[in-house]
Order: sequence, then C-alpha cells, then structure tokens
Amino acid sequence: MLSGNVPYVASRAKARRQALMDKARLRQLINQSPDQLINTVADSGYQNEVNLYASRYSGGDLIEAALTHNLENELENMLSHCRGKVRKIVEIYSSRYEYQNAKAVLRAVANGIEAEKLGKDILPDLNEINTPWIKILESADDLRSAAQQMRRKPFGPALLNLPEDARLSHYEDALDRHYFSSSLKALSHSSNDARYLRNILATEIDHRNILNVLEAAAFGIEGNALLEELLPGGKLMPRRALASVANGGRSAMMDVLRTNAKFDIGGFEQALQKANEEHSLDAVVTWLHAREHAQMQKMSYLYPVSALPIVHFIAMKVKEVTDLRMIVRGRLAGLPPEILEAHIL
Repeated sequence: MLSGNVPYVASRAKARRQALMDKARLRQLINQSPDQLINTVADSGYQNEVNLYASRYSGGDLIEAALTHNLENELENMLSHCRGKVRKIVEIYSSRYEYQNAKAVLRAVANGIEAEKLGKDILPDLNEINTPWIKILESADDLRSAAQQMRRKPFGPALLNLPEDARLSHYEDALDRHYFSSSLKALSHSSNDARYLRNILATEIDHRNILNVLEAAAFGIEGNALLEELLPGGKLMPRRALASVANGGRSAMMDVLRTNAKFDIGGFEQALQKANEEHSLDAVVTWLHAREHAQMQKMSYLYPVSALPIVHFIAMKVKEVTDLRMIVRGRLAGLPPEILEAHIL
C-alpha cells in the first residue's frame, strides 16, 4: 500500500511541515488586533474547524476549540499513514498526548470541573476522539474511580498501583514516569531514528529535572522529597547522580551540569541570572525550550527516510497550535506584543 511506504509518509510529513507558520508569520500575528487575529488564524488552515464551532463559541473560545480539534485530527491522520516499525516509533512520540488527555480528565475530577466545560475548553466535544475521555469524567466520582475507568490504557496499572488516598500530583507523576520509562524501553533497539528519539526524550527528562531542582530550591525542598520528583533516564543528570543532586540541591546540580562538555553551562548561567533578577523561572524555561527546539530541528534532515521527519512534523504542529493559542489568549487578555514575542521561539 502506497501510504505504508516510508519515503511517501516522510515526504508527506515534510510537505505538511512546510505549510506551517514560520517565525516571521507568527510575529506578524502578534501585532494584529484581537479581531484581525481571529480571522487570520481561521484563514491559516483552521477555517473548517472555525466553521464547525462558530455556532457554539466566539472569540478566544472559538479559536481554542478549532485549534485543538484540528491538531487532534492532524495527528490521527498522520499516524494512520504509518505502518510497521515506523508506526511504532511515531506512536511512542504521539502517545504522550493520550497521557495529557488523562491528566486533563484527572485535573477536572480533582477540581470539580463539569464535563461540559472540559468539552469546551480542553477536549472539544464535537470531535469523536474526545468522547471516551468526556464519558470518563461524567462517570467519575473521584480520582480513584477515574483511574479505574482508565485501567485498560497502557498506563492504567501504574495509576491503580497508587494508594487509595493518592493526590492529583501523585497521579500526574505516575503518568510522567510511565510515559518516559515505557518509551525509553520501547526505543532500546539500535536503529538511527530510535536512537535519536531516545536522545530527545532524555533531553526532556533532563530539562524537567532541572526545573524541579530549581523549584525545589525556592521552597527549601531537598533529600528524599526532591528525589521522588526526579525522573530517571536523562543524560545530563544520569540515574547515578540523582541522589547526590537531591541531597545537594541546586549547587550539586550545577556541579553535575558543569562536567558535561555538550551542555552550554555559560548560556544556562546567564538564563539563571536573568531568572534571579526577575524572580521568575521564565528565562530558564525559554532557554531550555530553545535547546529542545534546536535538537528537534535536526530531525527534519538527519535521516530523511525514517520516522524522524514524521515525528518532527508532529512536534512542530503541536508547537504551532501552542504558539497560536498563546498569541490569541495573550492578545485578548491585553498582553503587549513584546511579552508574547519573548515566548515565541
């Protein structure tokens, strides 16, 4: 079947990637008025979804639903063209969004959010893909009952292994640990695309751990309490270093990072200094995102006939939707263009 052919699917992904908005286009959107912005987003590949939700929503709610609906269908469509080993690798990356949906439902349960609001703000209910998730929320009395309904999901056993009195944060941590652990295990074979995606996931783990250490330092958390928050599988802070980092906190982490020749410790320290001056981790988050983005960009050309161009398109499609959502919500909230531009890579 033609659509199962790797060169065909990789070429399709590259073509879809080229149709996404570039930085210059996004910066133009930032400087438009809210009304102009909504029309421009609709004309930039989201018109069908805007028309679908126009009778129910308006303004930012309309664009939010349209963007999410489009993204869900785009990911489903791209995955449907993949076969064999390529599909398995693409699924490893795209499955993270199922974990995100599980988090959205659990958060809704914990915070008493009605299914109608979830179907409006997070998981558009006109998209059949979201129907099972909304039904879980409708039937759930508490976190445990929601987890019970997710028991057949790959992460179901990890949720049910939690104690009866587990809090929302415990469920979210269990989802993160299961995703990264199972994904790294599934990518243990030595193909080029599997090895590179494994490095991408290791970078994400390292960045999460860096932010966890910095946040813990701000609240005086260390030792076992911090160790429980750190994920194994990173390369900057390998498993053997996690205990010493947890006990030594921020200074111990910096010592570990300085030993890695591939890590731009100078650039990181500049971001840290700015974060300290602003009393916010925004500068560090932006710096880490830029580092991830640079690593992700290489996927578009390193191994052109593999799963990597497909994963790269998915990542860039998600980024476009995330950027557009931030721009629309930010402009409607009255944020100045320079603040939004600082967060659009």
